[in-house]
Amino acid sequence: MMIPLAIRWDVDPVMFHIGSFGLRWYSMGFLLAFALGYYIMTRIFKAEKVHTEYMDALIVYIFLAVLIGARLGHCLFYDFDYFFTSEHWVEIFWPFHNGHFTGFTGLASHGAAVGIFIALWLYWRKYRLNPWWLCDRLAIVVALGGMFIRIGNLFNSEIYGTETDLPWGFIFVRDGQTVPHHPTGLYEATAYLIIFIVSLWYYCHKKGQFKTGTIFGWWLVALFGARFLIEFVKTNGVVEGSPLLMGQWLSLPLIASGLVIAWLAHKEKFSQKPFPQGEVKAITDKWDASGKKKTKK
Repeated sequence: MMIPLAIRWDVDPVMFHIGSFGLRWYSMGFLLAFALGYYIMTRIFKAEKVHTEYMDALIVYIFLAVLIGARLGHCLFYDFDYFFTSEHWVEIFWPFHNGHFTGFTGLASHGAAVGIFIALWLYWRKYRLNPWWLCDRLAIVVALGGMFIRIGNLFNSEIYGTETDLPWGFIFVRDGQTVPHHPTGLYEATAYLIIFIVSLWYYCHKKGQFKTGTIFGWWLVALFGARFLIEFVKTNGVVEGSPLLMGQWLSLPLIASGLVIAWLAHKEKFSQKPFPQGEVKAITDKWDASGKKKTKK
């Protein structure tokens, strides 16, 4: 059988080795996502005169939310029968089996989204920072983070789609494939990069002065709308008796939520201030409201 023009993908998922330790491209993407996200959000907080101590606290909430939410999302929605047994449940957060390192077998973006929503609710309860104001700005960097994660999936030769005869199909040699498949990780990475660029451009163009909820609402529609469409060329997450995959079913409520939030934003239903309850204050008494360190008298 003649194999159509395609890209032979045989890249080592490990960037380099130091003894028995190997740093994966996927791990580097995860670190870059948080490092760049932290940098951009810090710049935004400073520009809008919100003390960066709030950012330091937020990064802890988001990091744990993404890690725990994405992992549980994969285990619950995509591999429930494997993980929720007496033999394998410990592998949900402990990547070893019978003394061998197995690695985490998957992370789900829908689970990460739910995790972030829960984390933001907990964060709001403690610090009272307007969650809708925060979501508009956080969405920008989450899209960038999603791009890095999907590129990491590509380097791991995982989460690819159905067979294709298109010239940009990838033959994932390290996963034992001999025919080209849709590089769905690359599709998603491209979509997320575009969403990041458009969101950041809109924020900068408006200089942070826009109806609260606008970016977040349309971001949900764009990101999970792209995810819904790309799922048509995926193979994982098949739901018995359904024309849609699990990823598509999980995307629909998020798309609908985005439309509702965008409509409410248009009607100016959300506060425009980062702190609706009052003026900006530092988390601790080491700083004054303007962000300057207090001096001892």
